[in-house]
Amino acid sequence: MVKAVVGEESRLKLIEDRLSQAAVPSQVGLVIGKLSKSLDKGFVFDLIPTPLNDAGEPASSLIESGKDDGNKKKGSKSKPQSDSSALVIDRDWVSEHARQVSRMLLGGMKVIGVYIWVNESSFKNSTITLCQTVKGVSDAVPFMDTDMDERLLIHISYSPRRWTCRNCSLASNITSSSLRPCDFKMGKVLSSLKEFRCTYNFDMRLPVFSENGSSIRKMSEVLRRGLSTHAKELKGAKCLINGRLGIEDEQYAPDGLHEVEFLLPFMHEKSLEVYRQTEVVGVLVFHGSVCSFAYLNPKEPMSQALNEIKEDIIMSLQSRLEILCDEADRDSESIIDEDQGAGRHLSMGKQIPQLDLQLQREFSNLSFPRRVFIPWLAGTYICDYILPSETIEVLKDHCVELMSMEAPEDDSAILGLESEALSVTSASKSFWDIASQLSSESKPDGLISKKSKKERSPGTSQLAKLGDLSIVAAFFVLIFSVVVGLALFVFRSQ
Repeated sequence: MVKAVVGEESRLKLIEDRLSQAAVPSQVGLVIGKLSKSLDKGFVFDLIPTPLNDAGEPASSLIESGKDDGNKKKGSKSKPQSDSSALVIDRDWVSEHARQVSRMLLGGMKVIGVYIWVNESSFKNSTITLCQTVKGVSDAVPFMDTDMDERLLIHISYSPRRWTCRNCSLASNITSSSLRPCDFKMGKVLSSLKEFRCTYNFDMRLPVFSENGSSIRKMSEVLRRGLSTHAKELKGAKCLINGRLGIEDEQYAPDGLHEVEFLLPFMHEKSLEVYRQTEVVGVLVFHGSVCSFAYLNPKEPMSQALNEIKEDIIMSLQSRLEILCDEADRDSESIIDEDQGAGRHLSMGKQIPQLDLQLQREFSNLSFPRRVFIPWLAGTYICDYILPSETIEVLKDHCVELMSMEAPEDDSAILGLESEALSVTSASKSFWDIASQLSSESKPDGLISKKSKKERSPGTSQLAKLGDLSIVAAFFVLIFSVVVGLALFVFRSQ
């Protein structure tokens, strides 16, 4: 349970000044930071306001209790509201904002709660609404591999002016007792973080089962199952830190970048299990290189840094898959409204994640979004993903809209450490044919060779015949040697 919370003073003071100058009656947003179970402490890096929804309306507003939404309080200046005013929050929009922001965060950074800017009386009248909002954010971006069932609710009151932090318990039904106060203070948090980086190479061979073997049919479903399995394998991996075998309790200086390399047991992959030929109709080959960063508080154990990097690797792969699926879903909706064949043709590449692999009879290759890193606060980075059809300008728009930050003016400040995009190749011939073909004919770009017998060189058949004659000759030589040996043995025994 988190008992104390420390916020980055330089950021929170700026946010308080911005809210005071904006003079809005209420504002809701996300708390970015980290909850440390080993230290029983929370660390707040930044507060990010939720942008206007699709209708151009703010995610939170004040209404008089007992009146409908048509009587919302509006005004350009913050002023004390009556004791009967309460908050109305677009919880779905806040949760969607949390989902998209979570994709841009690296290891050791998470959406750990919600903040609200509102007067004291309205806050007291809206505790259930706020707890439900926190619960919605938690459901949208759950923590991996942890049983921590709590998030933070930070209240910035302008009447009277003060900061308070509460721990919101998510273990039971949401009630007024779900909120418990915890100590809150401001200090230096970001400048003391340790930085770790890992370049992780992977090569997954995922079987596509027949209809009798599995109900999982789509490419996206097969990949999700494979990522879930790979996450368990990665969890038990050993590591090298700065070229030395990592020790969980060892302390590292906060200055400088620490390089991490994971060591997976050989032939330990779950996907390499033995299956009957009738059970498998194809194979997915998912391979590439993921660049990962993680940030660690100086007092946290080294094992926590390794867990953060492992989680960041899996979350990055899952985020890329979600982006492709979101693109495919949006494209499917546009196809329904399209009557021209050209529109459907242009959309086929985006539909690959939704392919039914049990019915697929052709090779298909899909490139995943590439991860890039953007400077954020106090030397730290956040990330974003660029599709092959997108430019840096799209990334800058995401920074402004989702993270409420200024877009980098210098494109060279954006790090593109992943030189090649991740690749997924699907094939639905015999699993065994593809497995042997991939091991002998695989190319660096992940494409499968399609050479047929007709494409072989003219001398191939002659070489095959010579090979057959050599085998026959060797067989007769072996028989002759055995006969001569037996004859000599009989002659000497007499």
